[in-house]
Amino acid sequence: MMLNCHHLDVRTTLTLDEDVAKSLKREMRRTGTNSLKAAVNHFLRLGLMLSGKQERKRFVVHPRPMGLPAGLSYDSVEDLIEALEGPAHK
Repeated sequence: MMLNCHHLDVRTTLTLDEDVAKSLKREMRRTGTNSLKAAVNHFLRLGLMLSGKQERKRFVVHPRPMGLPAGLSYDSVEDLIEALEGPAHK
């Protein structure tokens, strides 16, 4: 099976907002990129990859009362720890 791949250079005029142009130039300096074309393509690819991702469903915890085993209470924490961990808990 043979795949036909076509690479087309598309030339267009792109007008950037001032804040976007400043951010792009800052990133070009940070990364050492000298080509505006390469930087624009890089960040467009990043943005397009992120735009296609679906949002994750929020993880929701549904709390429920667990209660204590029969015969235990929160009145004496010391007694509760001893009952759960044994007399050698100290």
